[in-house]
Amino acid sequence: QVQLVESGGGLVQAGGSLSLSCVASGSIFRIIAMGWYRQAPGKQRELVASINSGHATDYADSVKGRFTVSRANAQNTVYLQMNSLKPEDTAVYYCNTRAYSSPTSWDDHWGQGTQVTVSS
Repeated sequence: QVQLVESGGGLVQAGGSLSLSCVASGSIFRIIAMGWYRQAPGKQRELVASINSGHATDYADSVKGRFTVSRANAQNTVYLQMNSLKPEDTAVYYCNTRAYSSPTSWDDHWGQGTQVTVSS
């Protein structure tokens, strides 16, 4: 079992900033990548940003230049710094971890989600 505990999020005005963090714990042999997805009402869940064990990052085009994903490998923690927030960033944000639980078995794990609301 792998547990993801998210923190951060909340309500902010457009142009403001918020930060999210997520700590992974449990049966983790090795983490492949960590990241953040979001899901707005009536829309599909989409990738926001991810970072692998080598700290290579990937961002959705809509957040490039505004959001920054980072990771503390030793603490199995991933962060998302969100700046210049827009109303269209409003969504439930989910932490994702892709991890090996053994040398040969990996899986995707999800946090419970945290609400981010940006008012205009």
